Parts: sequence; C-alpha cells; structure tokens
Amino acid sequence: MKKVIFAEFGGPEVLQLLDTEEPHAGPGEVRIAVRAAGVNPVDWRVREGQILGAHPIGLPSGVGLDAAGVVDEVGEGVGGVEVGDHVFGEGANTYAEFAVLSAWARLPEGLTFEEAAGYPSVVETALRIIRQVGVRSGQTLLVSGASGGVGSAVLQIARDRGIAVIGTAGVANQDYLRSLGAVAETYGEGWVERVRRLGRVDAALDLAGSGVIRELVELTGDPHKVISIADLGAPEHGVRFSGVAGSVPEALAEAVDLISRGKLHIPVEKSYALAEAAAAHIDSRAGHARGRRVVVV
Repeated sequence: MKKVIFAEFGGPEVLQLLDTEEPHAGPGEVRIAVRAAGVNPVDWRVREGQILGAHPIGLPSGVGLDAAGVVDEVGEGVGGVEVGDHVFGEGANTYAEFAVLSAWARLPEGLTFEEAAGYPSVVETALRIIRQVGVRSGQTLLVSGASGGVGSAVLQIARDRGIAVIGTAGVANQDYLRSLGAVAETYGEGWVERVRRLGRVDAALDLAGSGVIRELVELTGDPHKVISIADLGAPEHGVRFSGVAGSVPEALAEAVDLISRGKLHIPVEKSYALAEAAAAHIDSRAGHARGRRVVVV
C-alpha cells in the first residue's frame, strides 16, 4: 500500500510517499480502507521533533491520527461493527491507503468521508479543554484563534451548552465566527481593550499559540482560567498546556450526537492528495484556517 512516512525529524520535505506493508487489526481494533485523513497540528509538531510526551515515536514513522473510511478487518474481541461499515475515528499512521483505528464510530447520516475525517481529534480536544477550563452555562468564554478546526468545534459545543463565546480571528474570518454563534473580534493593536469592552471574560482558550497568554490571563484575572493547546511556554505564566488526549470513544459519541442534532458542522477548507502531504503540513502550520484540512485517499 501507499503510505506517507518520514525517516528523520525536520521540515515538510522529509515526508515521503512510499510502498509499505499493510497493517492489520489487532485485538480491540479495526482496519479501514482510508478514504480521508484529518490534518492536525500535532502531525507536523511530531514530524518536526517537538517534545510531545503524549506521542513518543520511533523512526521511520508514519503520519496522522484521524481518518474516515470503510472497515475491512475487525480485530479480536470487537463487536458492533462489521466489514463494509463506514466509520470515522482515531488510530495511527492514517496518511495511508489502509490504517488501524483504536477508536471509531459510524458515520452520521449525511456526513461525507472528507468531512468526517476532520472531527475525531478536534472534537476530543474541544471537549477536553472546555471541561478543563471550567466554564459553565451563563458564563463567557474567550477563544483566541477561533476559526480553525478546534475553534469551530469549541464555539459550537459551548453555544450548545449555554456558554457565550467571543472569538478572535483574522478579518477574513469574522463572518464565519458570527455564523457559529460567536461575538467576533479581530487580532491586532488594541484587541485586548476591544474584548474588555464586550464585558466580563470568565475563561479563555489559546488555540493558535500567537503569544497572547499574558493578555488572556489579564482578561480573565486568573491563570487557572486559561488553557493553551498551542503555546509550549504557557506554563511559564502559570497556564496549563493541554496536550494529552482524553477519552476518544466518548468524544466520538458526543460528536455523533451533536452532528445528528444539527449542532456541529466543521467545514473542510481544503483537501490534498496523499502525495501532497507536505503542502498540507505547510498550510496547517501557517494557520488562518476556516475549519479543517484533510488528505484524501
């Protein structure tokens, strides 16, 4: 099968599309014929060799955590799923023609493979950081870097829970944030004062790693009311860096519920072929996304 691999840490140029042996489903796993794989920042962070304790790897390594496709092998002890089922979920080395998933759910009605591949890690992360930051119904959550995949999920999940949201993003994404139920605000000089004029901020999330931790602490008044998933220096300001995944099966179940109720939709901004994985990483690292990027097989 074809699979994207890197044999050394480095820039996007280390990614290669090679012929490799197919993986097989072990106990508690399923294998899918991949139709699409989600592109996540963790993919290029690992490829660059950044210190991420939750994702230790050996070289050479494949790339990718999220995927959607058709089940073609069911591992020992697995029930409730059959060969031919359409599923999405999380596993390893998903930029490939076949991949093994350790957590999965059936595709909700009307969701394409491309769309579904963008949900697993994004929804898990959104649910985890909303819980960790402790924001409740009736309070206001500030989301810095709100237009990407995690931001799109956070805004919609928060609104479904009765939480008011303020989202910051570039000028081009202001209408998009409003369409998700957020009060939209731009980056740039004076943004802290513009947010402050909108009212009390009870909690804040840093999703972009754009050097705003100090300002988010200032706006909330408490470093324990700020979570970052993108700034490794956040702990220097007393802010928690949340990089360890929680329960993916629970997140997938909640994603299915939200999607089925029409409360969650994350658009696919751009799709790439397997041979274009390097371009997908370059674009992901540059940020400014509206929704998700996926690799299509």
